Amino acid sequence: MNHLASLRDAAPTPFWLDDPGRPQSAAALVGDTTCDLLVVGGGYTGLWTALVAKERDPSTDVVLIEADEAGGAASGRNGGFCEASLTHGLHNGLQRWPEEIGLLERLGRENLQAIEEAVERHGIDCSWERTGSLIVATEPYQVDGLKEEAEALTRYGGKPVLLDAEAVRAEIDSPTFLGGLWNKDDVAMVNPARLAWGLKRACLDLGVRIHEHTPATSLDERGVGITVRTPYGRIGARRVALATNAYPSVLRRHRPYTVPVYDYALMTEPLTEQQLASVGWRNRQGFADSANQFHYVRLSADNRILWGGYDAVYRYGGRVRAEHDQRPETFATLARHFFTTFPQLDGVRFTHAWGGAIDTSTRFCVFFDTSHHGKVAYAAGFTGLGVGATRFGAEVMLDLLAGEHTARTELQLVRRKPLPFPPEPVRAAGIGITKWSMARADRNEGRRNLWLRTLDRFGLGFDS
Repeated sequence: MNHLASLRDAAPTPFWLDDPGRPQSAAALVGDTTCDLLVVGGGYTGLWTALVAKERDPSTDVVLIEADEAGGAASGRNGGFCEASLTHGLHNGLQRWPEEIGLLERLGRENLQAIEEAVERHGIDCSWERTGSLIVATEPYQVDGLKEEAEALTRYGGKPVLLDAEAVRAEIDSPTFLGGLWNKDDVAMVNPARLAWGLKRACLDLGVRIHEHTPATSLDERGVGITVRTPYGRIGARRVALATNAYPSVLRRHRPYTVPVYDYALMTEPLTEQQLASVGWRNRQGFADSANQFHYVRLSADNRILWGGYDAVYRYGGRVRAEHDQRPETFATLARHFFTTFPQLDGVRFTHAWGGAIDTSTRFCVFFDTSHHGKVAYAAGFTGLGVGATRFGAEVMLDLLAGEHTARTELQLVRRKPLPFPPEPVRAAGIGITKWSMARADRNEGRRNLWLRTLDRFGLGFDS
């Protein structure tokens, strides 16, 4: 079957959000109110912040406002990889915080375990599977990179399993796989929308007041507190946690530190038993390939294959718009790559095709800030690995707002911000050159050109 024909019936909507169990929206805020803690943003960062605040102190009066619906943006439309890493992978963390990486890895594993315990404690039905994930080599030069990754993971407490071509194809059978690295303990698969909806329900159960369709339009310091305006009212809060991620912060000073980059994914129809057997995949790991422009892939609970990644698209000006969620040329590329990887699945059709914005920072992982004499805290820049790291971000923001000195707040990762992105048109040109250079490196056995080596030298370099 022509790979384009596989897209004929694909609905232009995120698979995870296309769920009859999607909860009803909470009412918008109308009028004025007050609270101890206001959380702005109803994605994972905001939901975890509200939930953890109530778990720390049930008497805290918490209000959460969301401009659309909780979980409706990146939190409800990602691949559903919940990883322990707080630094967008060990390699990125080693480059930036070599003296702290051991602690960062330990805190990340503790955070992943805390998420698993919260899912169980609050009865969140989100298809949580602690199956781990594979990194696969699809080019000969990438095999040595897997060995180096395995050594580094072992050095910092991981328990990776290195697989040769035969062994990795015994796990997931693709003629393109030349080797693999199975990280068994530090990654879980999850239905991302149901996780967000479950966190929303848990917040409501603990007494958090949630108002959806309620954007924050301004923020001002008033006496001992903060006043946030919304279209139909005002909220007076002692403390405010900003969790808007890819969307522009209500504080302009934060906006240069993130840009929205669009990522895209496809979901197949459910595989038949025969089709699934042709691929193997008995252990249900997620996987990603080793290229700079990488794919991330996993099975859903009903044995569909989610196939995403490769293209990362920045739009000039950095605006987040619903029309950017669809990009037919990327879907066509993804479909072609899918059947190259799994030729035995010829004839499988895709039922959903979608995209969404990721909040990217120049260091490719979360950063933090405070303002208004410590009454406002901010976390953003997760760069696609926020399913797990957002809970850690919530803990840090709550520590900062409480003025507490903890192992988290003493981290250089927390105390130092990344370099901001330059203004347009330099921003778009720089991102474009970087993307071109990374694609060129993929075609040139991973060799990084002068542009990428220069970025590396100034602490702005990144590979997958």
